[in-house]
Parts: sequence; structure tokens; C-alpha cells
Amino acid sequence: MVSNEILLLSELLLYKFNRCLQCGEDLFCKLWGNPDIPLLSKTGDFMLGGVFTLHNNIIASKPTLQGYQFAEAMIFAIEEINNRTDILPNVSLGYKIYDACGTISLSASSPTIGIATLVGQFNIPISHFATCACLSNRKEFPTFFRTIPSDYYQSRALAQLVKHFGWTWVGTIRSDNDYGKSGMATFIEAAQKEGICIEYSEVIYRTNPRETFLKTVEVIKMVSSKIIVAFASFIDMELLMKELLLQNITGLQWVGSESWVSDKNVATKENYRIFKGAIGFSNANAVMPGLKEFLLSAHPSSTPGNTGLIQFWENIFDCSFNNTTSKICTGSENLQQVNNLYTDVSELRITYNVYKAVYAVAYALHDLLIPKSVCSESCHPGTRKATQRGKPICCFDCLPCAEGEISNNTDAVHCMKCPLEYRANEEKDQCILKDIEFLSYDEIMGMILIIFALLGASLTSVVAVVFFKFRDTPIVKANNSELSFLLLFSLTLCFLCSLTFIREPTQWSCMLRHTAFGITFVLCISCVLGKTIVVLMAFRATMPGSKIMKCFGPTQQRLSVLSLTLLQTLTCIIWLVKYPPLPHKNMNSNKEVIILECEMGSPVAFYLVLGYIGVLAVMCFVLAFLARKLPDNFNEAKFITFSMLVFCAVWITFIPSYISSPGKYTVAVEVFAILASSFGLLLCIFVPKCYIVLLKPDRNSKKHVISKMQSKSL
Repeated sequence: MVSNEILLLSELLLYKFNRCLQCGEDLFCKLWGNPDIPLLSKTGDFMLGGVFTLHNNIIASKPTLQGYQFAEAMIFAIEEINNRTDILPNVSLGYKIYDACGTISLSASSPTIGIATLVGQFNIPISHFATCACLSNRKEFPTFFRTIPSDYYQSRALAQLVKHFGWTWVGTIRSDNDYGKSGMATFIEAAQKEGICIEYSEVIYRTNPRETFLKTVEVIKMVSSKIIVAFASFIDMELLMKELLLQNITGLQWVGSESWVSDKNVATKENYRIFKGAIGFSNANAVMPGLKEFLLSAHPSSTPGNTGLIQFWENIFDCSFNNTTSKICTGSENLQQVNNLYTDVSELRITYNVYKAVYAVAYALHDLLIPKSVCSESCHPGTRKATQRGKPICCFDCLPCAEGEISNNTDAVHCMKCPLEYRANEEKDQCILKDIEFLSYDEIMGMILIIFALLGASLTSVVAVVFFKFRDTPIVKANNSELSFLLLFSLTLCFLCSLTFIREPTQWSCMLRHTAFGITFVLCISCVLGKTIVVLMAFRATMPGSKIMKCFGPTQQRLSVLSLTLLQTLTCIIWLVKYPPLPHKNMNSNKEVIILECEMGSPVAFYLVLGYIGVLAVMCFVLAFLARKLPDNFNEAKFITFSMLVFCAVWITFIPSYISSPGKYTVAVEVFAILASSFGLLLCIFVPKCYIVLLKPDRNSKKHVISKMQSKSL
């Protein structure tokens, strides 16, 4: 059983919060009497508390007609439930309805956050009007529910609507409260993904001085965008409308949130010249049979003590029950002859949400109160029934669905497996789209790799400039300047080819990735191999009668580099024609995400390309190692030996790292290997030469080279 004292305590806490938040006890008492007495009330076994804006503000006695319609809709639902036998039989519901005053719309998002925080411990808050997406946070508001959609969906829909019409340059206006902040933040995020740019963003609020609204109007007049997206409450927009009308600001396209764009007060003849063509979304309308008759049957005498209905009656018919005016209310006045927002049931979008909120509470009470006699409690969504061995079918255990499976109804016998592109949510009662993962420019890891790739390409270009400027010096000439420049060019391509790995895989990027990498690295290693062979040949050429340099002169060097590179190019062409690498959605490696990667097409071709690079690197290392002790003027072999040692070490450690790395980290490891081996070649081969050329020019002379050579021979 549920204690009605707890329900009443929760409702009173809600009201106490209401009074403390906005009205102030002294002023409220002066106007309406004791604040602990509700304006509308009726006793029952269980009391439901309601908070509605029954008056515009705390210094005006004029009632809010729609607020009274909401309150009467709550009473209508309660009376309907009390007259039913299929829900809460032998139990009566009562109500206590309080005035939210209207200075802050207490049915709205910001005050609801405070109310939910205060009375949420009693599992009470249900809102018919609070749309802020922030209230969907189950960690902060675990017991909050509502019968109106979250603004998360409206904000994204507004962004798609703006995109649909091709508007990419817009201004924004929002209310300075949780409703406006949360809604506009979601809109801007969604708009930016759609390629929409925001020219300006203005903030308005009902309590701001007029100068603030005039400043917003001036901004609207000065800017170039003609589209304004306003995520604001009607009360805030109403004040802005007045200033726009006074200054005759026309020719703008307004896109509005549901709170104001669907309000009837906007659709006036006066507002038409400012807001004609305004578009937005609204909650679905509804039909509530019997509500019209119920509204018209309301009478102060029907429920004694309902001071709110007495005030409503006096205002509608411009009379008084206490004989303080010239016209006395007789009670025979007839609401049938009244036509206003209270009696109008053509638009019940929000009113129906009040009706649903009452029924939600009623059904919850119903489930807690009809007595149960079951062997096992029902299995909630996210679990499945498993019969207990040796016991009747009514006795079962509720087992959580397995990974990747869900059940979305109560007492499910089997769990359903989610489609490949979907995964189960934490509750395992819904399949949701998996996150897509790839190495991108936007994440820190991708940015770091890009920075190093561009840094490497820039350093290589700087070295090339230095070598070109000092191309006639002995040390540059002695190290085969033509192959050096070709090697620097190929190293630049090696650094830049790593950029093709850092983006969402496409057909072209997948085809370019490994083929560009394979060809540029072969060109690079071929140049290093050519330089190594030149060192060996040059040393042999110093021996008396040797003509070996004629066998490996500049022409032969060019042909060797060309032929070695062409062989790799031919392999890559066959690979691309027969079994090209293509983008692939890997849904098996990680059950939580979809990994976008490039499928090799032909693993054999991939390993041939890598293997060919490895063979050339090993050959280069062996030859350079043999030539490492040649005279100093030919000591480039020492640097080549060390550079190839670094190169081989990087790619040997790459293989296990590549195999064991998950998802996008596989690509990151490959990019790292490309950059590390390229830096190894650049730093080991060229930095020592640049050091001598720039900082030790005395060692970059023919005399120094000859003297070193003579001392070596001695």
C-alpha cells in the first residue's frame, strides 16, 4: 500500500517550493489570502498536487484563462478516474491546485528543475509543460517524468528544417533560462553539423529592462542574415514583438520553437506584418470527449471553498460575490455564452498533456494498490523469463539479456539480437545505432599525427633548400647530390602520404593509402640503396686501374632507382585493378562500435608490397654495414647503416603492434611507423651533413677532405 501522507507531503513540499521561489509570503497573503490554502481543492483517499499559472503575475488579479483550462482538465481527469471501475476501484482521488503566479512560469523547465530536485525523493514529479532536454538526465533526475516531448528532438528538427530550405546564414534568439539555453545549444550543435553558420546569438528575458530588448532589435536591424531562429517562451517573445512592431521590422523569416510559434496570441492581424510566414513545430493536437461540457459546467457553488473558481467567475462576468462593486454575481451567469481561451477546445495540445499526467499517476497507484499473488514477479524489459527446474511454469527467474540482445516488453520469453549496425542500450530494452569510429582530424591523436607529418615534410623541404644552396661544396658533391635531392623528394612524399590515413575511409583514400605508401617508400629506399652502392663503387674506383665507376655512373644510378620503383608500381597497379582496397564497416572486432576501415582487397598483394620494401631495406643495411669503415670522405655509409637500422627496427616492432591494436589505433600505429621510419632516414642521413654545412664550414672544404683521407691511409 502507498501512504497518502507521503503523496500529500510531496505535494506540499512542491507548493512550499513554489511559494518560496516566486511569490513571497507577505505579498501573496495580501492578495489571495493564506498561501497554504489551495485555490482549487477536493478531498480524497489520495491527494494529487497541481501547480498552474492561474494569474499572469503577482500584482495583477486577471486570471490566466488557459491556466484555468489546464487546472479544470486535471479535475476532469480525476473525476473521470473516480467514476471508473477498472482503475482504482473503491479508491477516490482528490486534488489541491496552487497558483504559480506567473512571474516565472512554474510549469516550465527552470522551476521544474528545482521542484524535481526537491521532491524527487518522493518519486512524484510529472510535468506537462517542461521540455528542457536537461531533465532527461537520469543521474540528476532519476524520478522525473513528463508527458511532453523533450526539446532535444525539436532542436534537431529545427536545424533540419533550416537546412531543408537552404538557409545557411542565420541569427538566433533564446530565452535566458534552462529552456532557452538547452534548446539553443542543441540547435547550434545540430546546425553546425548541417553546415549552417550562426551570425549572432541574442538573449532575452521577461524581467530585462526595455533597453535590453531595444539592443536586440538594433542587432536584428544591423546584421545581414534574414533568417531568425528563436528558441524562447511566449512571454519573452511577446515583449520583443512589441518593440519589433513599434519599429516596423519586416521582411524577416522567423523560425520558432513550439512555445511561441504555435501560440494563438502570435496569430493576430497586428503581428502578421512582422511574423507572416513564421514556421516551426508544435505538439500534436488532441480530442478530449466530454471536456467542453465539463468546462462549461464549472460553477463556484459546485465545490464550496474553491476560491480560485470564485475569482475566475468574478473576472469572466465582471461582477462580485461580496457586494464590493456595483454589479453583484448572482450565480445564474452562464458559461455557455462565453467564448474565450478557457472554453475553446479546438487546441488541446498542452491540455491533453495535463490529462495524460493525471492518468500516469493513477495507473501507477493502481499497480501499487488491485493485491498480487504470483510465484515470480514479472520480468522487466531487458530481461527474459527462464523457468525454474522442477517448478510450475508460473515460477521463473528473470535473466538479463546477453550482450547485443534486447527485450522490449514485459515477461519476454526470448531476447532479440540487435542488427549488426546496432547495439543494445544499457537497459537492454532498445537497439541503438553503434558509434562510428575512425581516425579523424578532429581528435587529439589525429591532430598530433598531422602536426608531425607536416613538420617532417617542412624539415625535409628546409634540408633540400640547404643542400641546393650549398650544392657546389665538397660534402654535398661527395655524397651524390642528385640521389640526395631525389631522396629528399621521396621523403617529403612519405611524410605527406601518411595524411591519407587520417580521415573517414573512402574508395579513393583506401586505394591511395597503401599504394602511395608502398611506391614512395620504395623510391626512398631505392635512393638510399643507390647511394650505398655509389659509396662502395667510389672506394673501389680509387684503386689503381679500376674502371668500376663506369659500370655504375649517373645513368646506371637513375636506371636502378627507376627499375626498382617501377616494379613496385606495377605490383600496385595489378593490386588496384584486380583486388582494390575498399572501405569496410567492421562490426565484428568491437561489439560496441562500427569501425570504418580499409579492407585490403588482397592480403597477398599487401604483403608483397611490404615484403618488397623489407627486402630492399635489408639489402641496403647489409651493403652499408660492409662499407661503414671506408675513409672519412666516403663515411655516408655509417649514417646509412644507422638509418636503416632504425628503419628496420620500426617496421619489425610495427607488425605485432599492428595486429594487437584495436579499431582506429591500428591505423594510428601504421601512421606512426611511416612517420618514425621517415624521420629516422631524414635525421640519420641528412642532419650530420647539415650540421657541417651550416655550423662547421671549415670542415666543408676540399683541403680538409684530402687531409682526412691522407691521414686515414697512413
